Amino acid sequence: MPTKKTDDSLIYQLKVTLKGSKPPIWRRIQVRGSTTLAKCHMILQIVMGWTDSHLHQFDVGGVYYGTPDSDWGEDIKNERRVKLEQIVSAVKDRFVYEYDFGDSWEHQIVVEKILAPEPGVHYPICLTGKRACPPEDVGGIWSYPEFLEAIRNPEHPEHEEMLEWIGDGFDPQAFDPEAVNRVLKR
Repeated sequence: MPTKKTDDSLIYQLKVTLKGSKPPIWRRIQVRGSTTLAKCHMILQIVMGWTDSHLHQFDVGGVYYGTPDSDWGEDIKNERRVKLEQIVSAVKDRFVYEYDFGDSWEHQIVVEKILAPEPGVHYPICLTGKRACPPEDVGGIWSYPEFLEAIRNPEHPEHEEMLEWIGDGFDPQAFDPEAVNRVLKR
């Protein structure tokens, strides 16, 4: 019976910041270097709080990785065939993850550390972060402040409509890394 090969690839500590967010919305995660960009996409969806309802791509120095589609041309490389360790190799290397081409949520991803894996640690893992991810389809980072104003101000003309749309449980300051890690372990 064949034994399962252990993954002894290095661990990349990444800081993921939603570009244009003020105050910053960010996460610090650790991911194996052997992780494909397709899997990185799913990890980013979980740690940021997105719902994987839109297209996405990675921009690594002007080279684009995502899900190839003949309708979009051949300028995008297949993210399933590329590992994180193939696109970044040093501390301070950076790339962009864009989610939802309409709202254009761009995430700046910076390699903070490259480490040996720790025994007994399940990777990927979210170490920390700040603030809730904006709701899907809110209109992009440029519309997010208007949304926040509408839900905070009972006098705002769209207050009731926005609360009905989002529900009354949205807290822009909330982030729970333990809840994220429970999902990542599945």
